[in-house]
Amino acid sequence: MKTKIKRKDKSLRRKSRVKYRIAMNRNLPALCVYRSNRHIYGQIVDYNTGRTLLGISSKNADTGNSKKGKIDTSFKTGELLAQKAKKKNISKVVFNRSSYKYHGRVKALAEGARKGGLKF
Repeated sequence: MKTKIKRKDKSLRRKSRVKYRIAMNRNLPALCVYRSNRHIYGQIVDYNTGRTLLGISSKNADTGNSKKGKIDTSFKTGELLAQKAKKKNISKVVFNRSSYKYHGRVKALAEGARKGGLKF
């Protein structure tokens, strides 16, 4: 009898792959993403010192009245995060999406950050 892989198990597998990638690039800061139902948050964290270097959310990011919805707002939030990172001389990061799949709003934030000038 074939067993089904539960949603939580898939989530834990994704999370462990991401943690491995971060552990291999310990000298780089990480762009951590948190996605709630209404907003998306991005932080650049230095794991060596355990400090948050900068952070932004779609709540306080001036994205204007985007009529296109959450994905467009996430893209603009990623661009603003990249602009803030440039001011602090951060150009290269590791993308920590935790257990989120790389699609939708998480992908939009990452692409916005790439367009803004971050490399990962």
